Amino acid sequence: MKKTLNKTTQEKDLTTLKNKGKKIVKFLKTEFPNAKCGLNFKSPFELLVSTILSAQSTDKRVNMITPILFEKFPTPEKMAQARIEEIEEIIRSIGLFRSKARNIHQLSKILVDKYDGKVPSTFEELIKLPGVGRKTANVVLGELFSMPRGIVVDTHMKRISKRLGLTTQNNPAKIEKELNEIIPKNDWVWFSHAIISFGRKTCTAINPKCESCILKDECVYYKKKKKKRSKKI
Repeated sequence: MKKTLNKTTQEKDLTTLKNKGKKIVKFLKTEFPNAKCGLNFKSPFELLVSTILSAQSTDKRVNMITPILFEKFPTPEKMAQARIEEIEEIIRSIGLFRSKARNIHQLSKILVDKYDGKVPSTFEELIKLPGVGRKTANVVLGELFSMPRGIVVDTHMKRISKRLGLTTQNNPAKIEKELNEIIPKNDWVWFSHAIISFGRKTCTAINPKCESCILKDECVYYKKKKKKRSKKI
């Protein structure tokens, strides 16, 4: 009986979260109906490399250096033939540039040797590539093949999903798993981009614009903040 009650409670909680997710999606669609990937790319290879470079950096910074990088090394074949030092020099302004240069170089060799220079289209193949984690794999699958394995969990998604009360997890893989159950699958790609736009415009890491936020009525963070303020008065 106890297990049945626990299961019933979990189902009720999930239903509540799904309803909340629908409201959040509805509000975000009024604000960011055309939210899309902030990285500039002209080929699957460019998107894969750009996404790897974007870790612990900004899309703006990545978009500043990738035109130079891809003009010199536009294909996996060209990148594989480059010296790692050449790649490092171009991407030096990006965080962790040395490890990223090694990963891009090794990844390019694998694409040439194993995949005939093409970007693989499965999650399992992608995450085996150097420098590719769940986030990068989901970006590539969503943008190129319209079949993401899950919602992209970056720093914006991690911060905002917790503030909104959609998850209490800290591990990105666990956050992704919970969000996948709450947000409709056909909205996964758009939602990932919409949250980034929302995070940059309103729900910033420091001093979020809570009073003017369209989601404040759904936000656990705002309610706690409001409660603390009322106690001080």
